[in-house]
Amino acid sequence: MEQLSFEQARDELVRVVAELEQGAPTLEQSLTLWERGEALAARCEQWLLGAKRRLDAARSAVEGGSE
Repeated sequence: MEQLSFEQARDELVRVVAELEQGAPTLEQSLTLWERGEALAARCEQWLLGAKRRLDAARSAVEGGSE
């Protein structure tokens, strides 16, 4: 999971959600898909939080340099 890029995790999450919406044949398969979806969503959130930190740092550097 840690090796997935944001785009890979997002695309797989979309696939998992689609499978869940169609209805898995068994409860166990539904639970497995749900758990995978939760892990993928967490991975996407990690990427987004990292991107926000980088943007904040870049903005601070620009603002600090203009003074």
